[in-house]
Amino acid sequence: MTAQQDWDRQAVQKVIEHHQHTPGGLLPVLHGIQDILGYVPDEAVEAIADGLNLSRAEVHGVISFYHYFRTSPPAKHTVHVCRAEACQSMKANDLVVHIKNRLGLDFHEVSESGMFGLEPIYCLGNCSCAPAIMIDRDEIHGRMTEDKFDSLVARLQGEGK
Repeated sequence: MTAQQDWDRQAVQKVIEHHQHTPGGLLPVLHGIQDILGYVPDEAVEAIADGLNLSRAEVHGVISFYHYFRTSPPAKHTVHVCRAEACQSMKANDLVVHIKNRLGLDFHEVSESGMFGLEPIYCLGNCSCAPAIMIDRDEIHGRMTEDKFDSLVARLQGEGK
């Protein structure tokens, strides 16, 4: 069974039922599902549409409109690279090239192994320590260099064994 097929139908149904009678309940449903599963499976669109009395096109349209919603499982570790002006002024663009090459990814992609994902982010609030990256949602690293990044990746790969 693939990751796309292996999703918790009961959890999705509970979220739908919880927000079923909420005016404008689609966004809370999508957020709730993504909070639980880490993404909104394509296979869940029909259940969401049926539960909220919407068309599948309406549900899909909202999912595809908002960049926040994912339709595939997230990576084990997501690297967020700051793209704001302060970081760019400190050669973040060169760092981005290195990161993309090191991970073999472009923005909005997940490695085949599922270990790494790469996402742009627009200001981490760490401007005085530019360029900055964030690993997952809890680890901010400033004054990032290619060597520091390679060390972080090696540490994360070591944890994955």
